[in-house]
Amino acid sequence: MRRRCLPALAALVISLRAAAAETLGAVETQTAGTGLQREVVFGEYSPLSRSAEVAQRMLSPLAKQEIARVSANSHLTLREQSIDLAHERFAVYVPATAPPQGYALLSFIPPWQGATLPSGWARVLDKHGMIFVSASNSGNSEKTLDRRIPLALLGAYNIMQRYPVDKDRVYVGGLSGGSRVAMRVALSFPDLFHGALLNAGSDPIGNGQAILPQADLLQLFQSTRLVYVTGTADTWNFENDVGSRQSMNDWCVFQTFTESMQRAGHEIAPPAALDHALSTLDARAAPDAEKLAECRQRIAKQMSAKLRDVNDLLERGKSHDAWQQLVKLDVRYGGLAAPQSIEIGGRIGERR
Repeated sequence: MRRRCLPALAALVISLRAAAAETLGAVETQTAGTGLQREVVFGEYSPLSRSAEVAQRMLSPLAKQEIARVSANSHLTLREQSIDLAHERFAVYVPATAPPQGYALLSFIPPWQGATLPSGWARVLDKHGMIFVSASNSGNSEKTLDRRIPLALLGAYNIMQRYPVDKDRVYVGGLSGGSRVAMRVALSFPDLFHGALLNAGSDPIGNGQAILPQADLLQLFQSTRLVYVTGTADTWNFENDVGSRQSMNDWCVFQTFTESMQRAGHEIAPPAALDHALSTLDARAAPDAEKLAECRQRIAKQMSAKLRDVNDLLERGKSHDAWQQLVKLDVRYGGLAAPQSIEIGGRIGERR
C-alpha cells in the first residue's frame, strides 16, 4: 500500500542512517558554576532526546508506521541521538543562590543562531531563582526534530544533572519561531516541562504542525500552564495567540494566560513582562476536575464517531475513502486515536 498522503511526514527531519547508531564523540564537560557562562559544553544524554523517542512523541501514529515501513525496506535506522554534544555549545545563567526547593529552570529556544541571554533578564532570573539555558545553532534556520527539540531537551537534562532543580518548576520557552517550537515541546514532553513561556509565537494544536501525543501525555499537558507574551503591535502573532488559546481550550488545556506588551512589536519580552510571566508560571493551580472530565468526554465521543465513520466506509468496500478519512483523523487526533487508527489502517491495507 502506497501512503502518499500523510501530511505529518512533511514534518519529519530526523536523519536516517545505514548504521544502527553513530558513535558520539567523547565529551569533556565543564564544572558547574554560577552567573553567566558562555560556550558551555555538556556531556550527558537524555533518554527523552533519543531520535526514536522524539519521533514517537512528535509524529502521528500513521506517520510513524510509514517511517518504520520505509526504514525496514531500505535497511535504514534512526541514529540513537541526533546531537553530538562534543560539537555543541550552550549559554547558561545560574543565580548565585538556589531557593530551598531547588532552582527553577527555563530551557529557551531562540530564533537566532547564537546562544545569548537576553538583555535585562539576569536580574529577573535572580529574583525567581531560575536557571536559563539556551543552545547555539538552534535558530529558525535549523531543523526542528533533528536539532532544535533535542537541544532544548539536552540543555534541560544536563542542567538538572549539575544543579539542584525543582522538577515542578521546569519550563520551556522561546521567541518567535522558537516560541512555536517551544509550544510543541511542551505538548509532547509534559512529563519534563510543566509550563511554557510563549514569546511572540504560537499555533493551534491537533493539526499537521502540532500532533497530539498519546493519551497519558496529553492528560499531563492539560495541566500545563502556558503564558503568551506578545506585543500588541505585533498584529499577526497577537491574533495567532487568540487562535492558539482557543485551540488549547478545545483540547481541555484551560490554564492559558496572556501578558500583553502594550505598543510593543515583534520583540523579546522586557524584564517587567518576563517577571510577570514567570510569576504566572509559578502560580500553579489544579484545573477544574469536573470541567476537565466533561471536556475529555466530549473529545472521546467525537473521536469515537470519526473512527466509526472510517470503519463504516471500510465495511462498505470504500477502502480509498476510508483511507482518506483515516489520514485526516490521524492528523486531528494523533496519538489519542492509537492503537485503533493503526488497526484500521492495517485492515485498509489488506483490502487495497
